[in-house]
Amino acid sequence: MKAVIVDSYGPPSVAMVKEVAKPVPKKNEVLIQVHATTVNRTDCGIRQGNYFLMRCFTGLFKPSSPILGTDYAGRVTGVGSEVHKFSIGDHVFGFNDNGISSHAEFMTISEDKNISTIPDGLPFNEAVASLEGVHYAYNFFFKTKLRLKSRILINGTTGAIGSALLQILVSEGHMVDAVCGTKHVDLVKSLGAAHVFDYEKEDFTKTDKRYHVVFDAVGKSRFTHCKALLEDKGLYLSSELGKNGENIYLPFTTLFNKKRVIFPIPFDCQRSLKLIKELIEKKQFKPLIDKSYSIDEIADAYEYAESGKKVGNIILSISTK
Repeated sequence: MKAVIVDSYGPPSVAMVKEVAKPVPKKNEVLIQVHATTVNRTDCGIRQGNYFLMRCFTGLFKPSSPILGTDYAGRVTGVGSEVHKFSIGDHVFGFNDNGISSHAEFMTISEDKNISTIPDGLPFNEAVASLEGVHYAYNFFFKTKLRLKSRILINGTTGAIGSALLQILVSEGHMVDAVCGTKHVDLVKSLGAAHVFDYEKEDFTKTDKRYHVVFDAVGKSRFTHCKALLEDKGLYLSSELGKNGENIYLPFTTLFNKKRVIFPIPFDCQRSLKLIKELIEKKQFKPLIDKSYSIDEIADAYEYAESGKKVGNIILSISTK
């Protein structure tokens, strides 16, 4: 089978498509023909290996799992002898933000891990685009314990995380302002933003508005820049480590301050997967999809993912059979 192999940390060019052995499911595993996966910020971070902290989990000198990929949508083509929850032909999706080796034509996963049937009628590309971004958005949401109709600002609303977070917060009745570039203002308004700051025309940090929570869903701002936007007891959250990894230690230094930093680390993928399926079935969320690439175009997909231009999700189409 074809798989994207990353034998060393480095630029997009280190990702090579090679022929490898097709995996064989163990007695409690299902074999999945992967139809679609994404190329996301986590994949890029693992491939780059820029953060030593991340290498503690992904391999000190090279990726411990050469097949990257954190999410998948596909069809069950084989089952182990002790599998009872899934059958051949089922359309399934799932993810693991620590890596799940889904940048390949086939993958295996235990039936008790992060796997669920896809809501009826949902295409594979929309299914996979509904996973990792929503997972992070949900963890942001739960971490804040927001009161009803909180005033919230999201910086980076056109990414997979930001666009999902906006839709979740609006569906829960919160008042959400958003930050994006000029050509995406109408799109972000259509997702439910009460007010949109066009960062190409104005500096959102200079507004007189005050918020209960500021979410930096794209990791391009800092607590010091956004602190004045927060009300007393306001919270600042970021999806990135921040300059010099500051978002790791700022939660401790601001613990007893009126304005605090929270750096949520998501863990419960199975809870998120259940909530994602419910959100889709209630038609309270629709993923944004930017571009699709074939598996042979993986280097191009990585380059675009790191260009800072993407809107929503980048799809890697693996199989159309």
